[in-house]
Amino acid sequence: MEELQKRRAHLCRLTPDRALQSFEEAYAFLGDRGMLTRTPDSALPSLFGACHEEPYAAGSRGFGSWPATKYPWYFRLAERPDVHELKIHNGKSLLLTDENLALVDSICRAELARMESDAKVAPLLSHLSAAGPSTLDDLQTELSLKPRELKSMRAPLERCGAVVTRSLRIELPDGGHRHTSELLRYDQAYPDRRGDSSIDDVIVAGVRAAVVAPERELARSWFSWRSVFDDELVDRLVSERRLERIAPGFLAAPASA
Repeated sequence: MEELQKRRAHLCRLTPDRALQSFEEAYAFLGDRGMLTRTPDSALPSLFGACHEEPYAAGSRGFGSWPATKYPWYFRLAERPDVHELKIHNGKSLLLTDENLALVDSICRAELARMESDAKVAPLLSHLSAAGPSTLDDLQTELSLKPRELKSMRAPLERCGAVVTRSLRIELPDGGHRHTSELLRYDQAYPDRRGDSSIDDVIVAGVRAAVVAPERELARSWFSWRSVFDDELVDRLVSERRLERIAPGFLAAPASA
């Protein structure tokens, strides 16, 4: 356990001497771990946690707590064609490599099909299907929704991976610009199927990314898909030797160990 914790500290860049020094290092860090949360909130590796930089506004919450100068790296990573941002980390953003997007692909498609039968969000999915990717302003106008109403519809769709959100920079006539978001159905963002994996594969990839992880976190705080996370999942993965309990309440993937 002690050796794995040291390995985790090194690979997940948890100590100041391992702080990310450049965007290129940040990109390599994502490639190495396969998935990154934005801020530290679990055993999953975190981009901002690996920056080890003073916050933009010390003592504040939200944006002010982000690294003062390195925070744009997150958005630059999300813009890369081989990096994928989904809000499947319990409604929070998670960056995935191509390899790990393939692991969640079939789950996101199944969630999209499931949500199409939900009367509360079906109008938004139907509109995106007919109109294609749409900005927040367009959706509010065309669906006659207030901002709060649109948010209540999009949030559960983003959370399960049925809808993908991308940032847009809108140039203004006066030379300025503003930022907004564009919503896409998952099958619009990724028309071609990328894999036929299961939650088992996603959990193993998460544990491998974390190196060592508290077992209680897996069902509670890593991914949004409660309906596909059964009570026997961890025991099954351990019995199949895809995971191992290296101490009471802690898991590692054999490749990590």
